[in-house]
Amino acid sequence: MRVLIGRERELAALAELVGSPATTPGISMLIRADGGVGKSSVLRAFLNESRKNGDIVLSAVADSLESRLEFGIVRRLFERVMDDAAQDEDGDTARAEQVRRAVSLLSESAPAAGSAAAAPDAAPDPAILNSLYWLTAALASRGSRVVVAIDDLQWADASSLLWLRYLMRRLDDLPVTVVATLGRGHSFGDERGIGSVLPLFRRQLTLAALGDRDVGLLVENVLGQSADEPFVDACLTATGGNPYLLHALLRSVRTAQLKPDADTAAQITKYVPQDVGRTVHAVICGAGADAVATAQAAAVLAGAATVDLIAWVTGLAEPAVEDGVHALERVGLMKRSGQDLDFICPVVSVAVSNDVLPSRRQALHARAARYLLDQGAPWDVVTPHLLLCPLGQAWLPDALRRAADEALTKGDPDRAVSCLQRALRENLQEDVRASVLACLGEAELARCVPTAVRNLQRGLELSRETGERTAAARNLAGALFALDRYPDGVEVLRRTREDIRAADPANALRLEIDLIYASLSLSTEAASVIPRLMELDMSAAEGTHVERPLAALLAVRAAMAGQSSDEVASFAQRALVDGVIPEDDESFVYTGALLALGTTGRVDLARTYADAAVETAKERGSAFMLAHTSGTRAAIHCRSGNVVKCQSDAEASLGALREINVGPRSSHSVGPTATLMDSLIKQGKPEAAEQLLVECGLAGELSGHWINDYTLLVRGRLRVAQGRLREALADFLRSGERACGRSMPGPGVLPWRSEAALAHAALGETERALALVEEELELARKWGVPEIIGVALRALGVITGGPEGLNLLQQAVRLLEPTAARYVHAQALADCGALERRVGRSSEARSRLQQAVSIAHECGAEVVADRALEELRAGGGRPRTRTFHGADALTPTERRVAGLAVQGMTNREIAEHLFVGLRTVEVHLTKVYGKLGISGRPGLAEALSEALPG
Repeated sequence: MRVLIGRERELAALAELVGSPATTPGISMLIRADGGVGKSSVLRAFLNESRKNGDIVLSAVADSLESRLEFGIVRRLFERVMDDAAQDEDGDTARAEQVRRAVSLLSESAPAAGSAAAAPDAAPDPAILNSLYWLTAALASRGSRVVVAIDDLQWADASSLLWLRYLMRRLDDLPVTVVATLGRGHSFGDERGIGSVLPLFRRQLTLAALGDRDVGLLVENVLGQSADEPFVDACLTATGGNPYLLHALLRSVRTAQLKPDADTAAQITKYVPQDVGRTVHAVICGAGADAVATAQAAAVLAGAATVDLIAWVTGLAEPAVEDGVHALERVGLMKRSGQDLDFICPVVSVAVSNDVLPSRRQALHARAARYLLDQGAPWDVVTPHLLLCPLGQAWLPDALRRAADEALTKGDPDRAVSCLQRALRENLQEDVRASVLACLGEAELARCVPTAVRNLQRGLELSRETGERTAAARNLAGALFALDRYPDGVEVLRRTREDIRAADPANALRLEIDLIYASLSLSTEAASVIPRLMELDMSAAEGTHVERPLAALLAVRAAMAGQSSDEVASFAQRALVDGVIPEDDESFVYTGALLALGTTGRVDLARTYADAAVETAKERGSAFMLAHTSGTRAAIHCRSGNVVKCQSDAEASLGALREINVGPRSSHSVGPTATLMDSLIKQGKPEAAEQLLVECGLAGELSGHWINDYTLLVRGRLRVAQGRLREALADFLRSGERACGRSMPGPGVLPWRSEAALAHAALGETERALALVEEELELARKWGVPEIIGVALRALGVITGGPEGLNLLQQAVRLLEPTAARYVHAQALADCGALERRVGRSSEARSRLQQAVSIAHECGAEVVADRALEELRAGGGRPRTRTFHGADALTPTERRVAGLAVQGMTNREIAEHLFVGLRTVEVHLTKVYGKLGISGRPGLAEALSEALPG
């Protein structure tokens, strides 16, 4: 017997009914459903099997709209029998007489056309009940079982219920089976009638909702293909496991020729068919006018529906809403939890909402928005209603602006953009429209820079207030810079500054700061702004909102001049008091201050600022900010030599830029691309770096943007790794030429001289090499930052060679050891160890080289680690690991001894456990302590926490 997939228990019970002998009297079953789930489908399947067995089936479906029609169910049950008897002149005369008698009595009981229906409590003629009973008995006397089936018994009319009670009290004398289904809801017939019938059913079957396994099988059955798990989950959630709703939904999906996958699952409620809406509407109408108004409001308001809110938007009194909710609960369409109301499943909600006229929906949303605003509801609750309000609400634009501000604060630029775009549809005054456009452009920077440019331009054109114009111009310029339209961005800043200079000197200065910083990045503009940069002084901005950005610009100026690292740090920390991306004054000039701070040797402090900036960008949900801050932090990691983290941040930055349609050849992309290339080179992956170089168009002539000064330095390093020394030298020298042309001679920003000097030396041009590196060392000492001096000393030591070169390398090692510059420290150690080996100082060489391997391995700089390992092997060593410090440096035996010690064993217990001598254990532990950098057992557990098994 085929019914529904997954209904094994129900099938078994119904199969027992179908399989009963035809002469078995007195069988009856009531099928209940949890929320109306699947009862009609089960009943239809049972009747199909009954017909196959030769049973005489009398079936009818009760309808709420016909519940006052006297004997309405009875007429539908017997109408085919009556028609057959009337046409069968040669048939059973006794049966035909019973039929004629029943027809006559029913005709006499029917109300005349145009007259009112019989009163619900009017008692039917007992002769009718008796005649219908004998008609049923006559049918059963022909050797076949009679099956009487009524779907939705709760809507049966009172007269039919009385007849059913009359029949069921006499079932023991007849081979008749009565099966009915019962849903939730009112019966508009005699409530006492149905109450007296239900106990007469000898068996009751309650259907539960389908589970995920059943839904999956049903999906496969209807769609003819297996479904992805997200699709099954979505169907189950949308329908609540109701087979009728599920079948309807799946048929709609099949008609649309969609695949049962995650993409369809994400929009499953779009495919609720109209016939579901009609069915639900009929049920709701039967529950009364208050129920209709309540249901429509609840569906339109979705998750925000409460009794008080529905009362407000519909104009009903709260008791009337309570009555409507009660009626909807009884018909199985709604559920409630305290004041919160919801439909039994999303499909029902969508079906009801789709039936509401658009104008009515808009009016409901407008009233809901006003009510929720007045009640101080959270913006994420109010905003969906604001977006769906009708045009022409005077209070709406301001509410949408506030909702957008809240969305941006919470890192939801998509919602902010939706609010502002909706606000622009209103008839706004010009100054208000300008403000909304400027805000929209700023929000769109987090999603799509080209789109942001268009709205920021329109906002700037319409704006008249100087503060608003300043913000719009700076945002527009930043967006243009991201698209590599630097001349356009510079012109926007220059023109707006001139327009407001007389009326607002402070904001004019604020624009000039961004103008100067942007112009410095261009070789064609830098010379024109340097005189003005040199004459700026903090006194021009003391106590104003321009103080922090001016301090940031002066930090950049100090770093360019290379005169005092302390001065740079002082200006930078003053600028960054509110972070790298202060909410009230976002600007690239703060990034300049942060990078300048990195040149002072305060890399850990710079990284702290960068970490905070990345987290802020994530909180605000801005891909533009995230790209910017991640790229900046990648540069900080590059300076300290953390190759792995450098690569991770550079890739994150490039990924975020792609999200907002900033291409790989934009100057904004070039910075993280060059940083990523640098990390790949240090990891020994020159092929990957070369591929990136070519794909991003960085293999040929580079633009005059100052980020390409750094790109040339990195490209030179790549050429060195490839053995293309003459090309490398050309790139290093070109990098230096460009930097000096921007009045940036010092090595704090770009140590191009030492790189070029090493290339000269490798080409046999020692004199030129020495001249360059000695110049760098002089400038570095003037700058006074240990790691910058150490880089120059290391290059000079390598070029000089011999005892003098070894002395220089040892100085470099000592200077670099306490700094955060781990990569260049590893380089200096490797070079020093290699030279010590060549001059016969094997013991010192081994120690230096082991340190170099360990530090380089920790940094991810495999090129330096490999070179140091080669030197160790050349000196006769047989290193078994790629590191000589930390948990990774432990041998398997050392790791085992350490693990036992952490478990609390004494040295003697460890010796006995491992069957070794006490002295052996002591030696192993001493080596463990040295490699982990601890003094004894107290720090052992913590040091091993990541290395011990399980």
